[in-house]
Amino acid sequence: MSFGSEWNFSQVFGEQTPHEDIQDCDILSAMEFDKNGDHLAVGDQGGRVMIFERQAGKEDPFEYSSRSDSGRFNLPQRQHPEFKYKTEFQSHEPEIKEQKVKNVKQMVINPSVTSENSLLADRSYTSGQSEPSHANGSSLEWTNKMNGTSPSHLADITNEASIRSRRVYANAHDFNINSISNNSDGETFLSGDDLRINVWNLEVSDQCFNIIDMKPKDMEDLTEVITSAEFHPLHCNLLAYSSSRGFIRLVDMRKSALCDHNVKIMQDGRTHGSKTLFSEIIASISDMKYAMDGRHILSRDYMTLKLWDTHMETSPVATYKIHEHLRPKLPKLYTNDAIFDKFDCCLNGDGLQFATGSYSNHLRVFSCGTGNEDGITVEVKKEPNRKPTSQTTSRPRRSSLSNLARGFYRQGQDISENEISCNLKSKLLHLAWHPTHNLIACSAGSSLFMYHA
Repeated sequence: MSFGSEWNFSQVFGEQTPHEDIQDCDILSAMEFDKNGDHLAVGDQGGRVMIFERQAGKEDPFEYSSRSDSGRFNLPQRQHPEFKYKTEFQSHEPEIKEQKVKNVKQMVINPSVTSENSLLADRSYTSGQSEPSHANGSSLEWTNKMNGTSPSHLADITNEASIRSRRVYANAHDFNINSISNNSDGETFLSGDDLRINVWNLEVSDQCFNIIDMKPKDMEDLTEVITSAEFHPLHCNLLAYSSSRGFIRLVDMRKSALCDHNVKIMQDGRTHGSKTLFSEIIASISDMKYAMDGRHILSRDYMTLKLWDTHMETSPVATYKIHEHLRPKLPKLYTNDAIFDKFDCCLNGDGLQFATGSYSNHLRVFSCGTGNEDGITVEVKKEPNRKPTSQTTSRPRRSSLSNLARGFYRQGQDISENEISCNLKSKLLHLAWHPTHNLIACSAGSSLFMYHA
């Protein structure tokens, strides 16, 4: 896939009207395509999961443009898929005041053989209480109304679906789950919180194996926490996890039952001036994704997007600056709590293009090897432009051990747009790249936008 020089609006779901007051429970908090790109799962802070399905008639990957003046047809061009709303369900009932679906990982299990589609979603508590977190496995049982046909074929799926919870993987975490990742073996998945990573068998909900435990004997000795974890896309024994100190650790589960002794530590060894409180905070990796080749890893910290080669441990192979103009404003961003915002990152199928979000609902897209370090910036709205728009979204509070540097949950102070030169309330935190097309799904408050190149 070639790098798209222009990203165009494709679709929007749940578009907000100007000055609309958005409820915290409606803010989108996670999204994930399935491995074939036929379904998109989107979770919100109210515990709902919405399923979008690729529209019929859009499966043909190529379309031909009109006949040229010479009488020949132009070369075929890639057609981007379009999606329609399929169904939604309440993944987690609100047992306490504020709750959200932090991560959604969708698994389509042999769609040509079985009629059962499954996804995993975890529940994160956002109150100040310390409650065990859950990973919830739900099964989408598609209803077939066509007489004389078998419900075991994907082609027989209708617009109506009944959903039941197959099993709940409960009470295995003392802190908020920040990661879930499916294994390439198709039988296991991991769930990670600030201090531990557990591995589960999909068929066993009452037992898991703890493979990483960073909890010290004395919590006063705690120096870092886990921020993200993911299985290797090809080798079921390998996984990587990132930390609040900016490290990425690669581990091999064949080495020992408890994988505290990592195989490799990847860190940016280049000096960036004197260390300050702010430099330590912005070094924390908020998201990390393996490329499909299994050799490269994309990571996002507060200021930059970095591409790593797992064969090179001392520095990333490429670093892209996201909002460098905010660096002089770090003290004010700390006062406002914006410095603790956690942005996602994603890659395209061939691992040569990367995307992440920024403030003022800006989508940033970069390409490896083009020489364009600034990438492409798109303001997420129906008619993208460079002018930031003002939104009145309230900022949900997060409860996580990794956020203790907030100063005992002090109330952040508002900063004017003139001071920062961008809209801190309109932030593009969550996004996902279609596995086979140049199509990016991203969230802006309670709205789901899709862009194609």
